[in-house]
Amino acid sequence: MAATPTTWSTDVVAERDRAGQWSEWVYQHFGGLRSDLYGDTTFDGHIAASQAGDVILTRLEANRHRVLRTPGMARASDTAYLKIVAPWQGSATVQQSGREASASDGAWVIYDTTGAYEIANPERVDHLIVMVPKDDLGERGLRLDGVMARRLGASGISRVALETMRNTYQELPHMSESAAAGAGELIKQLVRLSLQEVAGAETAQTQREALRDRIRLYVQQHLRDPHLNVDAIARGLNCSRRHLYNAFTGEGESIAAYIQRQRLQACIRDLQQAGPHARPITDIALSWGFGNPSHFSRVFRDHMGKSPSEFRGG
Repeated sequence: MAATPTTWSTDVVAERDRAGQWSEWVYQHFGGLRSDLYGDTTFDGHIAASQAGDVILTRLEANRHRVLRTPGMARASDTAYLKIVAPWQGSATVQQSGREASASDGAWVIYDTTGAYEIANPERVDHLIVMVPKDDLGERGLRLDGVMARRLGASGISRVALETMRNTYQELPHMSESAAAGAGELIKQLVRLSLQEVAGAETAQTQREALRDRIRLYVQQHLRDPHLNVDAIARGLNCSRRHLYNAFTGEGESIAAYIQRQRLQACIRDLQQAGPHARPITDIALSWGFGNPSHFSRVFRDHMGKSPSEFRGG
């Protein structure tokens, strides 16, 4: 039979030690990730990992949290994987290379562990996370860079891939080692076909996605500019405001809200840098385009449930 899943649970960890222990588990199992809990002081999480050949399938149940892979972490990694997050419960938003994609139940997002990325899990989650060796998918002329941080699974072959990944994880305890390896090969084939379908589809939807990618990349490059807004983006990308708004249709937030969220996340990362050389809160806010410290404090409290100073103080 297949090997028993490897499990980790904060149930056996004292509450005061859970955040640190969770960060260590995530770092070790997923090959180098930094994590935080949105400033929450209570947390519980559970990880159960199995293998289908060289495909790693992990069920992760946890309170809200974020993970970040810096360029340095990506360079230091030993093994190159493409990684898939497929929620059963909650949602995940993946940012990589200026693109962003969100998934909830019935969809999946794929990203590349050899590059920097950030994943937000803003509510309690129950995720299936699948890691596929990158070298097995980046062959046969398939260009992977344009299909990372994409939402898939709604229909067609990517829906078949989603159901196969879920069913494989659930049935692995009842499979022989050879059967599990065969299931892993099937997952790789279905993921490859899904990516080929996305890469070859030039539709109105993919054109909107391409413009949305350009908008997000422009925002990332000019995030520190306090004058960054829809008009500035339209000028920078040489397109109309209407095209910009259309590109964000169905995203659940406006371009202005996206800019504000990116600035907040940048400030949060800087506020987590403690020690004698930590920058003043006002300097951080101004450096990321917030023109008014009072406005920054209000927005931060609305988003995090506490003031910037309370967040920094832990």
